[in-house]
Amino acid sequence: MMAHTGIELMVHGIVQGVGFRPYVYRLAKRYGLTGTVMNTGKGVIIRAEGHPSSLNAFVEALKDKAPPLARISSLEQKSIKPSQGRKDFVILESRTGRERSTLISPDVGVCKDCLRELFDPEDRRYGYAFINCTNCGPRFTITESIPYDRPGTSMKVFPMCKKCSEEYVDPMDRRFHAQANACRACGPRLSMHRSGGEPLPLDDPVPGAAKALKQGCVIAIKGLGGFHLAVDATSEKAVTFLRTRKQRKSKPLAIMVRDVDAARRFCHMCSEEAEILYSKEQPIVLLRKNEDGDLAPNLAPGIRDLGLMLPYMPLHHLLLAHRDTPSALVMTSGNLCDEPICKGNDEALRCLSGIADYFLLHDREIVTRSDDSVVKLAAGRIRMIRRSRGYVPRPIRLSGELPQVLACGGELKNTFCLARGNEAFLSQHIGDLDSPKSLDFYKESMEHLKNILEIQPESVVCDLHPDYFSSRFAKGFSSLPIVSVQHHHAHAISVMAEHGLDGNALAVIMDGTGYGPDNTIWGGEILLTNRFGYWRLGCLGYVPLPGGDAAAREPWRMGLSILWATFGPEGLKHPILPAAFYNIPEEKRQVIAQMMSKGFNSPATSSCGRFFDGIAAILGLRFETDYEAQAAMELESLAWKAFDGTSFSQLLVSQKEGYPLMFQNKKGILIIKHQGLIEAIIKDLRDQVPGEVIAMRFHTWLVGSIVQLLKRMSDNTGIRTVVLGGGCMQNTLLLEGLIDLLGREGLHVYAGEKVPANDGGLSLGQVVIGGMSNVPGHSHAGH
Repeated sequence: MMAHTGIELMVHGIVQGVGFRPYVYRLAKRYGLTGTVMNTGKGVIIRAEGHPSSLNAFVEALKDKAPPLARISSLEQKSIKPSQGRKDFVILESRTGRERSTLISPDVGVCKDCLRELFDPEDRRYGYAFINCTNCGPRFTITESIPYDRPGTSMKVFPMCKKCSEEYVDPMDRRFHAQANACRACGPRLSMHRSGGEPLPLDDPVPGAAKALKQGCVIAIKGLGGFHLAVDATSEKAVTFLRTRKQRKSKPLAIMVRDVDAARRFCHMCSEEAEILYSKEQPIVLLRKNEDGDLAPNLAPGIRDLGLMLPYMPLHHLLLAHRDTPSALVMTSGNLCDEPICKGNDEALRCLSGIADYFLLHDREIVTRSDDSVVKLAAGRIRMIRRSRGYVPRPIRLSGELPQVLACGGELKNTFCLARGNEAFLSQHIGDLDSPKSLDFYKESMEHLKNILEIQPESVVCDLHPDYFSSRFAKGFSSLPIVSVQHHHAHAISVMAEHGLDGNALAVIMDGTGYGPDNTIWGGEILLTNRFGYWRLGCLGYVPLPGGDAAAREPWRMGLSILWATFGPEGLKHPILPAAFYNIPEEKRQVIAQMMSKGFNSPATSSCGRFFDGIAAILGLRFETDYEAQAAMELESLAWKAFDGTSFSQLLVSQKEGYPLMFQNKKGILIIKHQGLIEAIIKDLRDQVPGEVIAMRFHTWLVGSIVQLLKRMSDNTGIRTVVLGGGCMQNTLLLEGLIDLLGREGLHVYAGEKVPANDGGLSLGQVVIGGMSNVPGHSHAGH
């Protein structure tokens, strides 16, 4: 008979707060092993003793059949001498060391077991709005420190009752060491308040909230990572009230419905989209609106898609199950314009009292804010638009090792990123860094993530633009090496890092703005790139940006700019000037003309985003915007009306009247010229060609131009790998067109999936480039 042996396992990854230790305990019992399992700051340590075959089976099961929320990133194994006298397997108290590398799980939607109990009248947690277990519930947003134990969370102020304590210490129970474990007798509680903060004397606030929503009231609801503002999504009047009070004139509003069957009443969806709605992350999914649905028409005016999510908190399920609750609720971020989402009760009552009629509050503290994540299906893959709740702080695995690095991100749709070893940790969505409260949120989130990851940066990375707040913030780390990274290079490397691509790639980066090393504003770029540098091979043709940032808010400026760049001063006069521009006062048009002729406050730009704005204005679609990329989104939505379901390659072939593709080699950089395009659009407008046809022809022109250039560049360089990035790649027509046609040319095409294509993914590229700059023998260069 073979003697017993012993092994020690160090398990790294998301292995705390996800039921991993009780799983190890039950597994050890099954295989007849003795030993211990313990949480530490570096991971979970398992010491197991038994027959060699049982130990081998134990290790294999550990890797292959871990709990649903656990993610093992590495498992180190070594032999140990069997102890004397141990006859059982036990779970030891957590131990904190100096080094911490354990990962915290993201917040998770309520599981099926808890849902069943929530609606079971015989269960002691029937109707309890904070039901959870080791497989679901809050994690990241209640965590103050690691190891992830109750004293290190905001649940520490809720001592467990006898029954909850018994569950908590029973390794065979689903709530063993569930740190948010609670019940109605000992846990967080709901309360409903008027807009002035006065509490309503309700034993159960849910029916009161449902009734108020039915009556058209706006309710501020405290959730997992912050507040939502909720209103009846089927009532145009109620939505108008919310928009007016929140000063959100036309920006799309997301909705929440009870289940997928309800979702199909309002939106079109396929099986992949239904699957992500029901996933444990439960993000907002952008879906094509069903025009025959009975939703309010002012939820997403002028836009083809609508953001939809399912309930992910027990509270949401209780509210949507009530007979008085409308069939669809607007659930938009509870914040004031240009400020972060509210997280505290006092903060919400102070900031949102002018918007909400009532407040549905609870007394569990939110430690860190985290907005809802947003995804969409494009080119056959689920792609991240906003990465936050449900995904953060899950790391992105890197193909190489980095030192401890902080990347500060961009100015808009900001995230920051921390890296160590082969892991990069993108922060939750911070948003635009354009208000004092947003800057505070940025700083507090950075300190929180550094604390729970125990990362002390050895270097700091920022955008090349010197006036971004994130760049100025980075410069404050004066004792550390600071690396400035060009905006579009960072976008390219973000995609390459996500997909584990090394070596060289051709990168197509289309976005609104990025500071170029030539002191112009880039935004429509084709680069040859790798982690250590980039070479600009091509771009969209330059046009003036009259008024600088004002041109992004007033697309009519870009319309005039494009006409000026094509026809000169005559482009701003009859008969060339499209009729819609006569709605702009003549004196304003003359001011813009003078600015461009004198080069005053009209920097040159190759921006794809601003080019979309200009085309939208020329078509008379949008002259002023209420939110970022509104004109471009409406232009894409208009183009979809002309789409007949054929592939892009068939579309290009079939459009014999497509717009001419023109190029120019200027000092070795291939320029996509727009003159032929604009001349053709002006002719189509005179001929009264429908706007949706012109919009689609514009999209096919842009796709065709980029593909032709890439074919030429691939042939010249021998590079067959292409990455697509930048905010314009959220345009499904553009993304799917490029992936379709480039794939047909035999090129290997990659775009963001787990990481946003917009500036929300910028910090990942920054951290890789900056981190590699600190690796001996490597430096960062741009050309």
